[in-house]
Amino acid sequence: MSLRVLMTLDAAGGVWRYAMDLARALGVEVVFLGFGPTPSPDQRAEAEALGVLDWTGLPLDWMVADAHALACVPQAVAEAAARHRADLIHLNLPTQAAGLRTPLPVVAVSHSCVATWFRAVRNSDLPDGWSWQRGLNAAGLARADAVVAPSRSHADLLRRVYGVAAAVVPNAVAPAAHRTADWPMVAASGRWWDDGKNGAVLDAAARRMDWPVTMLGPVEAPTGQRFTALHATTAGNLPHDRAMALMRDAGIFVSPSLYEPFGLAVAEAAGTAIPLVLADIPTFRELWDGAATFFDPADPDALAHAVNALARDSGERRRLGRAALLRSRHYSPAAQSDAMLGLYARLTEPQPRTATR
Repeated sequence: MSLRVLMTLDAAGGVWRYAMDLARALGVEVVFLGFGPTPSPDQRAEAEALGVLDWTGLPLDWMVADAHALACVPQAVAEAAARHRADLIHLNLPTQAAGLRTPLPVVAVSHSCVATWFRAVRNSDLPDGWSWQRGLNAAGLARADAVVAPSRSHADLLRRVYGVAAAVVPNAVAPAAHRTADWPMVAASGRWWDDGKNGAVLDAAARRMDWPVTMLGPVEAPTGQRFTALHATTAGNLPHDRAMALMRDAGIFVSPSLYEPFGLAVAEAAGTAIPLVLADIPTFRELWDGAATFFDPADPDALAHAVNALARDSGERRRLGRAALLRSRHYSPAAQSDAMLGLYARLTEPQPRTATR
C-alpha cells in the first residue's frame, strides 16, 4: 500500500511506544509530528530510523490551563500535512482534530482523555474550570472521519461520555526476548506521577511483600507533579531496552492502575512470559482474564497477598507466565497494522461518483 501518513505523538508516555511499534509494522511512509516536551536523543534516533520527525514543541492538552493555549495546534497539523504531502492524518490526541481544516481524511485514536480519566479514577465528572477539556475532546472526536479505541472497555467509556462510536483496534507490542532469569523481584512500569497509575497503593503494598519492588518509569510530570515512594525502589525513565531487560527477568509484574485504556506495559511484560498481577478494572479483565491474577486496586493488603502467594509458588508463576505469553500473541503488530491499514484504505480510496441526470 503506497501511503504517507502524518502521525502525531508525544515523548511523555505510552503514545511514543505505540507510534514507534505501529510505524514499524505498517510498511508505509510515516511522518511523526511531535508535541510537548522534546524527545530524548535515544527517542529521536528511534523515530528518525523509522520515518521523518518534525517536532513542533506545541503543548499537549493536559499540560495547559485552557483551550486558548491550544488554538494554534490545528493549523500546525494542517500545515505539516501539506508540507509533508501526507495522504492521511493519524492523530494520537483527539483534541488536535478540533477546528482542523484539511481535505485529508483524519483518524483520531483515543489513548486516554481527562474526562474519562476523572470518571475512572475519581468517579466524578470534570471539576469546575475543566469543562473545556470535555468540549475540546468532543469537538475533535466529532471532527474525525474515524475514531479508534484500543479496547472495548475504553470504547464503551467514550460512548458513555461523548456519545461517539469507536472502532476497537487493540494496541500491540513487538515480540520480545523470553525470560532467562526469575529474580525474586516485583517489577511495575508507568508514569507514576499520574494518580491513575495508583503508585501509592503499590508503594504501600511493597512494605508487606516478600520480594522487593522496582517501579520503572518517570516519577515527575512535565508540569512538576511528583510521586515519591517510601517502600519501593523507583528506577526512573530508563531507555526502553534497559527497562525491558529489567522487567523481563523479574519474577512478577504488577499493574495497580485505576485507569488504563489498554495498558501497553502489561502487554510488553506478558510478551516475555512474566506472570501478571493486575488491578481488577474493566480493561484488564477484558484483555487478560484467565491469564493473570487480579486484586482490588483500592486494597494494598490484597495486592501484597496476591504477590506473596505467587512468590511462594514457582509452579503457578510458570503457569501464569505461559498463559500471559499466549494471550499477548493476540495483540500482535501484524493484527494491529492489518486493522489500521484496512481503516486507512477505506478512508483514502476514491469515492464512486453519484450518477447525475
